[in-house]
Amino acid sequence: MANRLLGRCAHLLCRVSSQASAFAAVRLPPPVAGPAAVSRAQRWLWVTDGLMCERTVPKDSQRFPDIPAPTELNQMVEKAKTPEDILSAWEKYGSNANDAAGTLSKWSQLVIKAQGKFTKPEPELLSDSRVQSMMNILSQEVTTVWNSNLVTVLRTLWVMNVPHTNPVLGSVQTEVLWRIRKLSCRHLALLVDWGAGRKDPQDVALVSAALKQLELRWTEIADSKTVCVLISKGEHMSPALMDKLEDKALEVAESFTAEDIRKVCVSLAAQNRRSIPLLRALSYHILQKPSADFTTRLIMDVAFAYGKLNFNQSQVFQRLSGELLPKVPQLRATDVTRYAKSLGFLKWLHFPLFEAFVEHYTANSEKYNIFQLCNLLMTFARLGFQPSKGDEFFSKVHKVLEESLTGLEPFLQTDVAWSMCVLQQAKPHYLTPLCQQSHFAKLSGGKPVRVNGYNLKLLHIAATLLLEHSVSTPSLLPVPAASSSLSELQSSLREALLNLVGGRLEVLRTGVGTTYGWTIDGEMAVDCDNKPIDILALKAPHLPSGGGDQNLPEGARRLAFFGMEFPNYGSKSRNLLGRFTMMKRHLQLAGFITVEVPYYEWLELKTDWQKLAYLKDKMGKAVAEDMAK
Repeated sequence: MANRLLGRCAHLLCRVSSQASAFAAVRLPPPVAGPAAVSRAQRWLWVTDGLMCERTVPKDSQRFPDIPAPTELNQMVEKAKTPEDILSAWEKYGSNANDAAGTLSKWSQLVIKAQGKFTKPEPELLSDSRVQSMMNILSQEVTTVWNSNLVTVLRTLWVMNVPHTNPVLGSVQTEVLWRIRKLSCRHLALLVDWGAGRKDPQDVALVSAALKQLELRWTEIADSKTVCVLISKGEHMSPALMDKLEDKALEVAESFTAEDIRKVCVSLAAQNRRSIPLLRALSYHILQKPSADFTTRLIMDVAFAYGKLNFNQSQVFQRLSGELLPKVPQLRATDVTRYAKSLGFLKWLHFPLFEAFVEHYTANSEKYNIFQLCNLLMTFARLGFQPSKGDEFFSKVHKVLEESLTGLEPFLQTDVAWSMCVLQQAKPHYLTPLCQQSHFAKLSGGKPVRVNGYNLKLLHIAATLLLEHSVSTPSLLPVPAASSSLSELQSSLREALLNLVGGRLEVLRTGVGTTYGWTIDGEMAVDCDNKPIDILALKAPHLPSGGGDQNLPEGARRLAFFGMEFPNYGSKSRNLLGRFTMMKRHLQLAGFITVEVPYYEWLELKTDWQKLAYLKDKMGKAVAEDMAK
């Protein structure tokens, strides 16, 4: 804009000078006025034809920067196969600090390739006169080293574990710090990548300076590799810079390779940054990748990241599971349990893949340790997955649990036993020790929320013993009170039930906390004509008080209503999770006819009349199904 403004001013000046020259030509003698004025005006107009910042250079005289031709040292270093080849080339052709930086970096790479990484300062390697020669020239002429070689040789000195008191390292660090503003964003990113986590004050200062420059110049970042590297070091960056990097990642996401997507996902999960726009973009681009890019490592890491961040993207998991299915026979036990656990967190069940996991365990049970088996069982229980070939699978599971269950840590032992209850595979001798006072005491430590959760699981375990195995246990745990905070579904369901019975409190209980650890939204008893009857005087073994003293009249039935919320179902399905299938089973064994009110049906009912008609219809169908049994 400034150039355009100056150009316009120049044009105006030309016009003014032309008019002034013409006026002077009238009044001055011809020899003074003529050619000089015209010449000046023409020169002004010619200069302003282009932008004033442009330099007009004849095409024939344009020169491009000269690229140095490869020297003999460069050629020998490129062909070198051993560290000794490098040192011989340097001894023969080495001359300047820039060559010394590149040669030293290549030498360290070949040393690592030949004998492994530098675990500590190794004087026998650094004492070689040729290595010393490279380092001395580097120290003396460090200001002549190119930026790329300077950053690379700094990393080389770090890799070689050169002590921070070494003058060569100090010279290179100081020079990098002086040039920090001249380094490209790519070089700054490499400094952060390589230097993050180092404890030396000079290294910390370098990384801090690089991060400050990146925060100021983040708009200059243009390549996906740099973005990927920086996001992976997010724990060292300010939240403001991470937000900018996520915006930049959205811009360059199209150029991410499958490996870049994997690294970014893992980094976001490690930092617990749930960036929904970026995760959606990564999901779109990963679906465009060919099958060859879907390595086992990519599948495992992306599933882990999405599970950790609770980001559910069904299309991605469908693709990941489809790509993983043919590879299941070659998977390790760790991979099977890790992927299953990630899907379990997201409540996403892929039946063919889980069946393949069952077959994998059946064929390779000796390769699974007890903790991997526990994770697999807990995932199956969470999703309510019952294998089609369960007999063979659970026979091997029981062999392991018979030997190892009692030796597990108390919380894990409770989780595994509860999972076996959900899967209807728990044996009484698994559960009886967990209902003793000594086991309750082991679970009493920790946060109140966690303690209450495990107390509920113990009530479910005791209910399994009583209702499924007819083994009674002493009641040592208090029955949990119904929650005072109700969801929209629960409050509207209880209100509709009250309207259904005409406000008669003697025929309806709401928010019933049972001795089995389950809460019923609504309880009533109906006679043979489906008319509600008084329940206050009836015996109620599911209540802590035991209820009244009268038996249920002949032909009457108990009904239990419960609203099923969105989180009670698997992702993208209408199949209840394992916890809620066990709840229905327990209440049915306790003598109730269960009336399930799912959210996807209830929320479509707009008027009280529709809700009452819906409840009557559900009651009639539930009673008819029970009579048909």
